[in-house]
Amino acid sequence: MKYCSIASGSNGNCYYVAKGQQAILIDVGINTKHLELRMWNLGIIPSKIQAIFITHEHTDHIRGLSVFCKKYQIPVYLTEGTYSGTKLRLPEHLVNIIKPNATIKLGELTIFGIPKFHDAKEPCSFVISDGKSNISILTDIGRICENVKHVIQHSDVLVLESNFDEEMLANGRYSYYLKNRIRSGWGHISNRISVEVFQECRTNRLKHLILSHLSGQNNTIEIVERTFAPFCQDIRFSIATRTEETELFDINELVLKQVV
Repeated sequence: MKYCSIASGSNGNCYYVAKGQQAILIDVGINTKHLELRMWNLGIIPSKIQAIFITHEHTDHIRGLSVFCKKYQIPVYLTEGTYSGTKLRLPEHLVNIIKPNATIKLGELTIFGIPKFHDAKEPCSFVISDGKSNISILTDIGRICENVKHVIQHSDVLVLESNFDEEMLANGRYSYYLKNRIRSGWGHISNRISVEVFQECRTNRLKHLILSHLSGQNNTIEIVERTFAPFCQDIRFSIATRTEETELFDINELVLKQVV
């Protein structure tokens, strides 16, 4: 499987996973022009995308959805609550309503819905599997639940939210209301909580950790790297930034490096 972060953060989120002829996106939170540009940088052909899975209805996850799916006639998979929350009217033939815990088979890929806590109507995360390896995308997690722990324990590649530094949020310019929303158990998880659950639940099968959805106001790449790097000496470690795509990774190359 090949995978990457095309966009990550409160200004837009989009993740790519492919195996053979199957290629999907998780969320389309940037506009079509920028999405196409970043895909071009990675050698990804937009018309080859076969499905889009939406985690929830917040703008940073659906900003480019309507234009992109209509332009390339790509089926969209999302929960009933998420679809009603988007207030979008997508072409009926492109809309596929799923349960938060749905299992969708697309060629060589199986996509598992993972219900989670977040201040959205019917949100879910996704795990993408080819039957051998699991790529897990866990962002916008209000709190750590058993679903999150189970996914981390069975991940070969883990895209994990590390949204905010607790001290920066507490002392920052956000309103009292917004600060409480973020740390309420329905918003996002901090660097501290993220690294704690990572250490608790990771297993020997994990080959690559990608930290994601960093806050632009309440976090820095340097803090996240300093927090996680000591625990990632034996695996590939990456940070998805708000301003550009990651490289296009190949899980087979990670496996070969472990064997060597």
